[in-house]
Amino acid sequence: MSQLVENRESAAPATAGELLELVRTGRASTRSQLRALTGLSRTAVTARVTSLTSSGLLVLGEELASTGGRPPGALVFNKDAGVVLAVAIGRSRTQLAVLDLDGQERSADSRDHEVGVGPDELMADVVARFRVLLEGIEPPILGIGLSLPGTLDPTAGLSLSSPVMSGWDGVPLAPYFAELADAPLFVGNDADVLARSELLGGAGDLEDVLVVKASTGLGLGIIAGGRVLSGHLGAAGEIGHTIVDAARDLPCRCGAVGCLETIAGGWSLVARMAESGHPVGHVRELVALALQGDSVARGLLRDSGRELGEVLAVAINLLNPAAVVIGGDMGAAFDFYVAGVRESVYRRAAPLATRDLKFLPATHGVRAGVVGCAALALDHVLSPVAVDSRLAAQA
Repeated sequence: MSQLVENRESAAPATAGELLELVRTGRASTRSQLRALTGLSRTAVTARVTSLTSSGLLVLGEELASTGGRPPGALVFNKDAGVVLAVAIGRSRTQLAVLDLDGQERSADSRDHEVGVGPDELMADVVARFRVLLEGIEPPILGIGLSLPGTLDPTAGLSLSSPVMSGWDGVPLAPYFAELADAPLFVGNDADVLARSELLGGAGDLEDVLVVKASTGLGLGIIAGGRVLSGHLGAAGEIGHTIVDAARDLPCRCGAVGCLETIAGGWSLVARMAESGHPVGHVRELVALALQGDSVARGLLRDSGRELGEVLAVAINLLNPAAVVIGGDMGAAFDFYVAGVRESVYRRAAPLATRDLKFLPATHGVRAGVVGCAALALDHVLSPVAVDSRLAAQA
């Protein structure tokens, strides 16, 4: 039984927002089921359901099959009651999407941008592109989810430390969207939103999962007990900047020396490709070569996986996940990359921690970033507290 319906005798009566969550998550589809789960009276349930249907968040579906007497009316979550905007910003690419309240894309756009572009220039372009994506879309914008590499302040809505996004630290991001939508902005680390995307599918039925973003940099999203853990200052999962002996005194783009990224991050692999006489502009090109059979590219990806696995084994011993999901650009070469990861993990992690461990590709592939940003926004705007607040404002 969910926490929502536990200890109802001592808790405050269930709110309309809590009833919507029961319907949205599939735990209830009729008024009688809502009464049974919450202990509310028929009158109280009717009043809350009426409030939700008046706002458009619930609609009355076809009647369910009767088990005797008058068939109960079905309650259906209205995924078209609003939309959320998703913005996944990386070092050289920005992905945008407009999604319904079930996380299904209505329109999307992905474009490369110049490395080192500042927030004023890029965000103006993002807003302009969203104006095009929103043409013909009538439901209101309820929230905006945005991700950046590095450590972010979710309360202030800004980057605290992003080695790959020079000039973005300390810049409030919400004002850029003010003329586009009167909707709250929610920001998250790129690895965290990748983890959130897995809760919308694939590993979503597993409650303890480590989600690796292996791209230009290396990050780790942590799902524990079905929830994404960001840590005290939002810096959980900064696995790429773990100091490792194998990196010795190699300088990292973060300003430190000896970070894992210096020998396993995509940017370091690109540099090593150039040294071998096979220059590429981005790790995505390296991955493409590996998929085409290039032995140098395949070897670098496997080596990167081995180095990551050395550090990942410690996290596996500490957290005992059911699965490790491999996403990001290097995840596109899943077989080559994960071969190296497995090699180190099984050598260094405890046998019990790896006995049932699964290695899985990211469910949403190259769209994982925008799906995760949408999940970030949806988790907030559809929370019982947010729904109740919105209903109160509409009353």
